[in-house]
Amino acid sequence: MDPDFWIGKRVLLTGHTGFKGSWLSLWLQLVGADLLGYALQPPTNPSLFEIAHVASGMTSIIGDICEGATLHQVVADFQPEIVIHMAAQSVVHTSYTDPVSTYQTNVMGTVHLLEAIRQVGGVKAVVNITSDKCYENKEWVWGYREVDPLGGYDPYSNSKACAELVTESYRNSFFNASHYAEHGVAIATARAGNVIAGGDWTQNGLVADIVQSLLEQRPVQIRNPYATRPWQHVLDALNGYLILAEKLYNQGPAFAEAWNFGPYGSDVKPVGWLVDKLLSLWENGATWEQDQAYHPHEAHSLSLDCAKARLKLDWSPKISLDQGLEQIITWTKSYQSGANMRQVTEAAITQLM
Repeated sequence: MDPDFWIGKRVLLTGHTGFKGSWLSLWLQLVGADLLGYALQPPTNPSLFEIAHVASGMTSIIGDICEGATLHQVVADFQPEIVIHMAAQSVVHTSYTDPVSTYQTNVMGTVHLLEAIRQVGGVKAVVNITSDKCYENKEWVWGYREVDPLGGYDPYSNSKACAELVTESYRNSFFNASHYAEHGVAIATARAGNVIAGGDWTQNGLVADIVQSLLEQRPVQIRNPYATRPWQHVLDALNGYLILAEKLYNQGPAFAEAWNFGPYGSDVKPVGWLVDKLLSLWENGATWEQDQAYHPHEAHSLSLDCAKARLKLDWSPKISLDQGLEQIITWTKSYQSGANMRQVTEAAITQLM
């Protein structure tokens, strides 16, 4: 990403109180963006948003993405140039217990946002963050490409496929490339792998569960140690989103499509491997055991083909999985020792830049 590009840009970020949103909020503050966040209260306690005092360098509005009238007013008042949409119910396990809210947030929340953008006008670039789980998972060993069929077994994955279809419909119907001179809006979707970093307390999230167990000095409970996932540091995914937003802003419809952002194949690892690595880095004799309770279906094998992003966006992962896991331990021990976590988090961002 180009830090100079973001100086003074009016950016609306939905979901800024979440884990990924907090990291991105700090990054956009560091590069001088005029940032407004719109989201519910932080979804966890503790949360990176509060620990790193993310709100201190931006305008933070607490609101529901499903409240269309309120969201419309926020867009009208702020007049953003760039919108990055992260607000979501982002946990597979939660989608089984609350499917209605999952669809309301992930599908209708996207509709409300795109409708506000359509009615207000003035936005130039929109990046809608969906998920690597939006694909129809065939449990094959090679990575999914952007042209592969969408699907989703569980309500979360399916809702993200729906959000992709909603975005495509709005792009075709209201922001068509053939009429770009009239509307001036370029919209893309971004499908990232399983992001990891310090500061993640996502309920039922793997890294969050591991870190909480380590801090509480109890064995880690693992649901599916043999499942493989495309693990990547959160900053690599965010870097992809920012590069994509720059391309949309500067070159419009040429980049208004779906994009994968994932790790190299060597960092697609089983859950058990990742757990073993984190526990060895923690160095206090921590152990894990397989959770024998019933858990709803989750995909066993998942990876992404990111050749298009590497070729057309000149994007590639910069942080290896080993480095990312070391960062999680360093970040967590800094938090445990009472360090200034805004400074710790910003230092990781600055190092990548």
